[in-house]
Amino acid sequence: MLPAYRFQFSSTQTPPSFSRRGAPRKLERRAQTAGYDLVAGVDEAGRGSLAGPVVAAAAVLPADRRVAYVVDSKQLNSHQREYLYEQITLAAVSWAVGVIGPQQIDATNILRAAQQAMQQALGSLNPSADFALIDGRFELPNPLPQQAIIDGDSKCYCIAAASIIAKVYRDRLMEYLARLYPQYGFERNRGYGTPEHLQALEEWGPSPIHRRTFAPVKQAYQPTLGIEAGE
Repeated sequence: MLPAYRFQFSSTQTPPSFSRRGAPRKLERRAQTAGYDLVAGVDEAGRGSLAGPVVAAAAVLPADRRVAYVVDSKQLNSHQREYLYEQITLAAVSWAVGVIGPQQIDATNILRAAQQAMQQALGSLNPSADFALIDGRFELPNPLPQQAIIDGDSKCYCIAAASIIAKVYRDRLMEYLARLYPQYGFERNRGYGTPEHLQALEEWGPSPIHRRTFAPVKQAYQPTLGIEAGE
């Protein structure tokens, strides 16, 4: 069972340096001009990981001010992301996360699981959004007015903010899970298929939090099944 709590960071940490300007707000402004006051950005983290959950975040940011240096989480180092996570969650009108675990990912598929996590995050906002900007190609099966934006985390401020929340929240979950399953190095690889992780899979086999429908995990699991079947 994954822990259900929000991760926060100390406001006394030293602010990092940044070399990038923040993501634009043009798409949010367009929605606000159309009459939508609470515009949420929605993004996910962990789709390509071999282990652990997929995590989505939704964030509604104030229209009259912005958190500086908010860009796609992939363009930031861990110190920058953690600092911005605190700044974003403190400034947000509302924010929430959705977490879908590996068993549910295996039972459906990663695209549906990511969308379910996004739905969870959107549905948990308080106050709720009246318009959503979604990272990716597909809108959500949700009556809320919305727009899907390819590479939205690099094109839209509120989606970039959601990407940071999702990434930091998931990284912290993987650090927690690393203490339960230390042989896989989850605190370093976050569940992704690094050489270290693949070697551990070959040596130890999958853990209960691995995604068994993902090819490298399936390959590591099949020899175990073969041994058991032959006994």
